[in-house]
Amino acid sequence: MGAEAMEKEGMKSASGSRAWLRNGIILSALVTLLAVSVAGTRGPLLLLPSFFRSSIIPSKESSCTCQVQKLKGVVEDCCCDYETVDAINNELLHPVLQQLVKKPFFRYFKAKLWCDCPFWPDDGMCHMRDCSVCECPDSEFPEMFKGLPKQLSFEDPKCQEGKPEAAVDRTLDRKVFHGWSEVDNPWTYDDETDNGQMTYVNLLLNPERYTGYTGTSAQRIWKAIYEENCFKDGQNDSCTERRVFYKLISGLHASISTHIAVEYLLDEQSNHWGPNIPLFYERVLKFPERVQNLYFTYLFILRAVTKAADFLSQADYNTGNDIEDNETLSLILKILRSKTLQEACPMPFDEAQMWRGADGIQLKTQIQQHFRKISALMDCVGCEKCRLWGKLQILGLGTALKILFSVDVSDSHTNPLDLQHNEVIALINLLSRLSESLQYIHKMSPLVDVL
Repeated sequence: MGAEAMEKEGMKSASGSRAWLRNGIILSALVTLLAVSVAGTRGPLLLLPSFFRSSIIPSKESSCTCQVQKLKGVVEDCCCDYETVDAINNELLHPVLQQLVKKPFFRYFKAKLWCDCPFWPDDGMCHMRDCSVCECPDSEFPEMFKGLPKQLSFEDPKCQEGKPEAAVDRTLDRKVFHGWSEVDNPWTYDDETDNGQMTYVNLLLNPERYTGYTGTSAQRIWKAIYEENCFKDGQNDSCTERRVFYKLISGLHASISTHIAVEYLLDEQSNHWGPNIPLFYERVLKFPERVQNLYFTYLFILRAVTKAADFLSQADYNTGNDIEDNETLSLILKILRSKTLQEACPMPFDEAQMWRGADGIQLKTQIQQHFRKISALMDCVGCEKCRLWGKLQILGLGTALKILFSVDVSDSHTNPLDLQHNEVIALINLLSRLSESLQYIHKMSPLVDVL
């Protein structure tokens, strides 16, 4: 689930959005400017020519009301209210996570990108170069990690296009990821101990965004997830476990849709990127339950991180760069030991409410099987970059499920928590993605609800 490969609607057609494309570059600049000053009133937008306003927001004559509901009260099935979540995300988690995922330890992720779909032939076609993944060159990793499938040269044009402005820290040596265990995750499909089929990817060079991946293959992914591996009427299911499972998938879906809409290719000829406000509204903001589920998934992942505090605070983040590694640990501890977080939202999600019925064990096994199938579906995504982010975020969610439901963190002797480095990387990057999505919700909502 890492890009629009998993859009439930499947990017049906681009026809509805062509009107704003002709103004892509100018519109993007205006939207970005306005989004940064979210506190800004409606005034600045109303001063824009109607030509631009209609590009940002559907007209009054359209079928939608284009009003974004402000969420209030406690997040359903969680233990924190919306205002508190927004406060701790704005003041603590978002700024810290933005720094953390750029550190050497968290910017590299290993994944199987050359896998056959176990459910149907991989007939998905992506016609944009943005679908491609720029893998890490051999020089960026120690000798012990070489011998992987053939990788693109760092000077390859594809990699150059995705290269960030700042130079990537390449001071990695044999200590990278050294000392971490290789344990498989019971909630996911991939064998995480099979390094022979893994390749390393620099996430900063391969951002999650729109790739142009469309068609039946893209539609089929989300259809398989919701119709075959989720429970009917999951949003309103009286069974807590099934309802929680549905919300996790829906919240992740909303986050993915958010990043696609915010990082959209407005003009392919000039390679200009910017926010697609109409798409953002149609895919996310138009449906309050999707935004609610995004908050829920955020709190669920946050609970997993705080529950694994002892493990994460003592983990080895050594990549051979002492300055960066010390900063990495400092940022981790800033989250785990935050009094603000502990006082404002000490229990983001209460996992004790799960599996309490007579059929608890059977239900847990059933949901675990469903999630493993969803994990396996990532191999059916026909866009390489979408597959990369799908695998990362599903592993992050699987890691949270493992922490909350597969080990007793309080019993460190008989059933200790044991995470491998890739699970920690996925978990923190997923929390960062969700945190950023919440920021976008608040930045972009005023641009919809102004007329």
